[in-house]
Amino acid sequence: MNTVEPPVHVLNTFGLTAHPPVALGDSWIGGWRVGEVVLSLVPDHARAAWSASVRETLYVEGLRIARPFRATDGRYVVSGWRADTYIAGNPEPRHDEVVLVADRLHEALASLERPRFLLQPPAPPHTDVDVFTAADRAAWEDVPLRSARAAGMAEPTSPDGVQSVEMLKTLAKLRKPVDLPSQVVHGDLFGTVLFAGAAAPGITDIVPYWRPAPWAAAVAVVDALAWGGADAELIDRWSDQPEWPQMMLRATMFRLAVHALHPRSTSGALPGLQRVVELVRLLV
Repeated sequence: MNTVEPPVHVLNTFGLTAHPPVALGDSWIGGWRVGEVVLSLVPDHARAAWSASVRETLYVEGLRIARPFRATDGRYVVSGWRADTYIAGNPEPRHDEVVLVADRLHEALASLERPRFLLQPPAPPHTDVDVFTAADRAAWEDVPLRSARAAGMAEPTSPDGVQSVEMLKTLAKLRKPVDLPSQVVHGDLFGTVLFAGAAAPGITDIVPYWRPAPWAAAVAVVDALAWGGADAELIDRWSDQPEWPQMMLRATMFRLAVHALHPRSTSGALPGLQRVVELVRLLV
């Protein structure tokens, strides 16, 4: 949770001086509302600017999209802060609706080119983005975590970290080749889709990966099962997605790798993932 308040020079550069910043908590993953704009610290400048440029003109039927609010000099990001128009809502356990959002969003993103930064391997000093890059690759590369090791990332030593690596390696043996096109997908739907009563769902960000669209839907399902209180039938309800068992398998491997590699992982997150591992083993 981000408790750092936007600095005065950032507020000035965005022209946001009429209202005091108010912390939004979980609804915008640590953003600060200033009037009708939300300021958020970004983990990666290139990704934040890319997301802003895409959301500026993106249209998806039945989806409210937070539009970027440019600084007075035209920039999307100022000193590590981005600004977006405020949209009402909070994350809610409306899991099937989140997967519906995934389908509609990815249809709209299908024609986008692969951003250059997605080709870069993880590199020290390791940021959160490098961890997620290495975890994403772990689910697809021949030897899971090879990219992480090549980047010099520390292997986990905690009991739950070691356990997550063991589960990752077990699941890796169940992989089969898949023949699906990769495209730009949003790999973090679980926390960025907002609901406000009967209004259309809203989306606050696009966290880009270059993977098959059903994989990103599967990540949302894995998150919902592990930490969102979703019922196990959620898997079956979306089983008409292409290569669904393998997409669920790789999405689970991705989350296990994040858990293994991320320095802020907590042991409390593992039981939910263990539940998903058991469900996925039955699926494949």
